[in-house]
Amino acid sequence: MEITSHCVVALTWTLKDTLGDELDRLEEPVEFLVGGRDLLAKIEEALQGHEPGDLVDLHLEPEDAFGDYDEQLVFLEPRDVLPKDLEEGLTFEGLPPGATSKDAPQNVIYTVTEIYPDHVVLDGNHPLAGIALRLHLKVEGVREATEEEADAGTLGMGFFRID
Repeated sequence: MEITSHCVVALTWTLKDTLGDELDRLEEPVEFLVGGRDLLAKIEEALQGHEPGDLVDLHLEPEDAFGDYDEQLVFLEPRDVLPKDLEEGLTFEGLPPGATSKDAPQNVIYTVTEIYPDHVVLDGNHPLAGIALRLHLKVEGVREATEEEADAGTLGMGFFRID
């Protein structure tokens, strides 16, 4: 079966930056809904017409992937108003309890990127924002999407999902 809109594709991949440094490797297939919200548009476009066993290599500029890095999505918060159990890499949907940045968007996932004695850096950018990517995909399987999957618009596996 060929990949078309509203089918489910099982993929494995190797994701690298433009210097060739490996950022992620998926060796066990994960299913994504084509024609939904699971994959970036350029990935869906490149997969069209492919079949199981096919290899697809892509170069994605930031605007086609996770966007440019936006310094206005980085906020400094006083350390003493945030939860005590913070650690770098911890994420929050919206600002964490106690945050004071009133102009920060609430519909963003913030990552704690640095912790200092007096303040904490919260970054609302996607971790791959501003990075050009090289993606080596292998199509492991293709099947028709169920009506429920098509209606939901996602299988919930969102490595390449942008909401």
